[in-house]
Amino acid sequence: MPEESIDHIDFDELNKKAVSQPLVKHIYTADPSAHYFNGKIYIYPSHDIESDIPFDDLGSHFAMEDYHVLSMDSIDSEATDHGIALHVDDVAWAEKQMWAPDAAHKEGKYYLYFPAKKADGIFQIGVAVSDSPTGPFKAQPEAIKGSYSIDPAVFEDEDGSYYLYFGGIWGGQLQKYRNNTYNKDNELPTPNEPALLPIVAKLTDDLLEFAEEPKEIQILDAEGNLLLEADNDRRFFEASWMHKYNGKYYFSYSTGDTHFICYAIGDTPYGPFTYGGRILEPVVGWTSHHSICALKDKYYLFYHDSSLSRGVTHLRSVKMIEIEHQPDGHIKTISPYTN
Repeated sequence: MPEESIDHIDFDELNKKAVSQPLVKHIYTADPSAHYFNGKIYIYPSHDIESDIPFDDLGSHFAMEDYHVLSMDSIDSEATDHGIALHVDDVAWAEKQMWAPDAAHKEGKYYLYFPAKKADGIFQIGVAVSDSPTGPFKAQPEAIKGSYSIDPAVFEDEDGSYYLYFGGIWGGQLQKYRNNTYNKDNELPTPNEPALLPIVAKLTDDLLEFAEEPKEIQILDAEGNLLLEADNDRRFFEASWMHKYNGKYYFSYSTGDTHFICYAIGDTPYGPFTYGGRILEPVVGWTSHHSICALKDKYYLFYHDSSLSRGVTHLRSVKMIEIEHQPDGHIKTISPYTN
């Protein structure tokens, strides 16, 4: 539900119809990455703040400076805010824009992955480590070598391997890269060319660096063809996520300017993935960003919208709803305001 369509919204009525309510209301949170660690749910969101920076297509008005961690004792309990887990001032290589993060757990350590802009205005991805899932996290002195763009999402496979997915166009700068190399003159493909693809790299055993050169992830249509740049109802824009169901890998993502959360299904963590459909219809606010967390035999979608701020795109709130995998493996589409 993009900004241009919210002028006549009755937000009080819309919030009554919403299929879920914000998990916290004392701060604005977005881009929630949810995990089940040691019997509790931990959510790693962006922390949205007021900004006097003018709106633009590069997201300059998303001026986040730190991360908070939320936790829930159960899916029905209230969320607890554990305060600041990492601030940009404590990241030696970063200058601003602490955008969507994710987290991982291995052998008693917790790892927070985050994008930020360096002084030269280029995004990279860093990692910070803690002994606690709620932090505080201590950032590594440098960004992950070979990392770029935004929206890191880490996936732990059943064999103990960890993979980092990332990338986002427009403000996320993915359009400036080809074969992992930055060129300021690069732009988006033409409408009839294949769309830019998300990126994945396996992580080293210590989860601090890439174990390999990052690779593109193919997203295909039912005929096995790459989605085209003009197919912006289905093509990748940002917000990678990976989950596994019945032995299949589900790569989900946002279409950005068309405001859908979509998914594609594959047989390996590298893909290729065949487009499967939509998980979530558009929400209030320009952005849409999500995660999927398995709790026992149920799966939950964590997402955000701007209904609490009455449509202010850069002031968002994290929400949650159960999702349904149908017998054929496809995911039932959710309309966020249908109650």
